[in-house]
Amino acid sequence: MLSVCLMLLLLLPPLVSAQTYHWGSCPDPKVQPNFNIEQYMGRWYEIEKLPASFERGKCIEANYAMRPDGTIQVLNSQFYKAKVRVAEGTAVIPDPREPAKIGVSFSYFTPYSPYWVLTTDYSTVAVVYTCTDILHIFHVEYAWILSRSRLVSSQTVRYAKQLLIAEGIDIFSMKATDQSGCKDS
Repeated sequence: MLSVCLMLLLLLPPLVSAQTYHWGSCPDPKVQPNFNIEQYMGRWYEIEKLPASFERGKCIEANYAMRPDGTIQVLNSQFYKAKVRVAEGTAVIPDPREPAKIGVSFSYFTPYSPYWVLTTDYSTVAVVYTCTDILHIFHVEYAWILSRSRLVSSQTVRYAKQLLIAEGIDIFSMKATDQSGCKDS
């Protein structure tokens, strides 16, 4: 066990600069009751986020579409280093009794990561959270404030942040995403 802990401590420094981590297990925030996945489909723009090493660009957006097999196509795009970069993934609802707890994977070789919709009105804002527990020693978390438009009111952002805080999620590192000068497709 000691060698595992030492190995984790050696791996921790690279996580610090690109992710948000905390000691202990993941929190268990409440998710959107009566979540309707069909209403959630479509384009969402990233307004603010906790740091994520896989998101460093601007004009970040996600587009969700149902596939004939019942899985969800996830297309994430961002403008980074002078070009549009797209990542395609698959989302599933592991437990139909909890449809707001979605699993997302961007590779056949990786397990589905949690993608929990904490709240959404489907037409203006969504607050999404994910957390990975590392042996109950520490956890890595991400959170996003999404919108159907590139710009939202400060009241909407404040509401989303208050919800995250109320669920025990530390938003100190949350940063706004640059949505200026983007080309709409």
